[in-house]
Amino acid sequence: MDIIIGTAGHIDHGKTSLIKALTGIDADRLPEEKRRGITIDLGFAELDMGDVRIGFVDVPGHEKFVKNMLAGAHGIDLVALVIAADEGVMPQTREHFEICRLLETKSGLIVLTKKDLVEEEMLELVKLDVAELTKNSFLENAPLICVSTKTNEGIDELKKLFRELALNIPSRRNRNVALLPIDRTFTMKGFGAVVTGTLISGEINESAELEILPPGKKVRVRGLQTHGKPTGTAHSGQRIAVNLAGIDHTEIERGMVLCAPNTLRPTQILDAEIEVLKDAKHSLRSRQRVRLHSGTAEILARVQILGSSPEIAPGKKGFAQLRLESPVAVLPGERFILRSYSPQITIAGGKILDALAAKHRQRDFPLVIDRLQKLLSAYERNENSEITLIYLESCGELGARFSDLQARTGWLNAVLQESLKTGIQKHTIIAADDLYISRPHFDAIKKKTLGEVETHHKRDPLSRGILRETLREKIFAKIPSEIFRSVIASLVADKTIAAEGDVFRLAAHSRELRGDEKILFDRLARIFREAKFEVPTLDNALEESIRGTKLRKDQARKVFQFFLDSNEIVKVTDDFFFLRETMDLLRTKVKSLGAGTEIDVPKFKELAGVSRKYAIPLIEYFDRERVTRRVGDKRVIL
Repeated sequence: MDIIIGTAGHIDHGKTSLIKALTGIDADRLPEEKRRGITIDLGFAELDMGDVRIGFVDVPGHEKFVKNMLAGAHGIDLVALVIAADEGVMPQTREHFEICRLLETKSGLIVLTKKDLVEEEMLELVKLDVAELTKNSFLENAPLICVSTKTNEGIDELKKLFRELALNIPSRRNRNVALLPIDRTFTMKGFGAVVTGTLISGEINESAELEILPPGKKVRVRGLQTHGKPTGTAHSGQRIAVNLAGIDHTEIERGMVLCAPNTLRPTQILDAEIEVLKDAKHSLRSRQRVRLHSGTAEILARVQILGSSPEIAPGKKGFAQLRLESPVAVLPGERFILRSYSPQITIAGGKILDALAAKHRQRDFPLVIDRLQKLLSAYERNENSEITLIYLESCGELGARFSDLQARTGWLNAVLQESLKTGIQKHTIIAADDLYISRPHFDAIKKKTLGEVETHHKRDPLSRGILRETLREKIFAKIPSEIFRSVIASLVADKTIAAEGDVFRLAAHSRELRGDEKILFDRLARIFREAKFEVPTLDNALEESIRGTKLRKDQARKVFQFFLDSNEIVKVTDDFFFLRETMDLLRTKVKSLGAGTEIDVPKFKELAGVSRKYAIPLIEYFDRERVTRRVGDKRVIL
């Protein structure tokens, strides 16, 4: 198994010397580190113990380089809190310890170095200091070992202890896409750009296509190394070096991430739960400018406390939104550290709950807090389907596509697909083609749609129903078409509405003529019946139907549409309409001439007993109805 062990502790307490004694590797690689005798940047070493392979991350202990320490503190499985026996607990001991606690490092041990420099009595005093520091923390009952890197006393025992602890560390829950926060970038002659980091989730394969965020640059893996040896596949929990094609190393910097392509998205707004250190001098306040440390990135940000109070007091927790001054790519559930802008002091830490949040209005804070509390609980219980549903609910009536949800969760395809499948089976999530929407929002759209159809019937009871495009404009102007189709399909399946072509009506709706409408219907029917084939234009027919009454032309037009919808009248042109019974008689006359018989316009005029004014549109209508077929200037009866 592979694990990452990070050191923590005050400057000159022997962290680098300890790693060298364990591995034989000097983790100080910079000339300035050699010259000054202090660790400035991250250092790395490996120890292969057969069944356990350990990657060590050596961090600087000087207060000026805490930001570099933070870049190495992410992704570690176990922390070695290093304390010099001749000095005891010091300021950076405390700060590093609080950082590990805020990052929720699950396991670790305490190493008292420089044992050869002190008497037993001094060791006991330091142990008491350590006990006070770690009380009620994840290191309260952690193993403590005393060593000397000069005499090598305790080094072999420490190796055995590391192995025992490593074998008891639970395997990582690998539900997220491949993500490598980059902590170092350089170039190698003949190879090109190389990046290093701790692979915190997923796996990376040689020749794989990946993406560097935030810039969004697509790259290809030319080669992989772990523990200094080439490998075809790197797994989460490993320190790796990745040789990249398609990019120059000058385009890459610490704080960027290497990830699976088209999965995550850069963000500048995060919703999070934040815990302020109990020893912080001040509360964390809205509008406060802070330094956010997430993964290997350091980003300036403004805080917006999400609550009735504009601050989170020392030792307390609360929900807040972080509005970043530059984009970053992160995973929800990821831990982070907040440091004050100036002076740079660690003041708080927290957990990202929504990595792609929107700005919240103050009046919405209670609803936002309720949602974040649910998210926090769901993440703690690893309830994937519940997490997916909460994100979908925040998307409202627009729903979300699979790619949107993956960017929001950072999950592997299979994990997200399973969570959606569970939600669909529980009827809490609706699949609308390749879009997903929460059941409450889907039902709300159905209710609004039904209400709009009902309103249309009340407004125009003689209408067949509401047109598809009219309904889309009124209810679905900003809602994706996939949801529109699914809502209509659901209403039809429920037998709540009926679809007749592009017209929707209530399934129980019936069109009935009342009072004046009946009078108009009878008048229109008489006008067309008496006219036979010498019908007036539609406008003239409508005018004639209301002559001598107080009825309006728009009323007559609605009644005429009802007449047309009843199939008792036939539209031949936009101006000419004929009773169906009259048209059926003419059709019979034409067909009686026999199939194959030729007929011209004069003969048709004689047969129908109409003028050319009516003969031409009538015979063209029969062409369209495939009663006749035009051949030159004549028609052939079919």
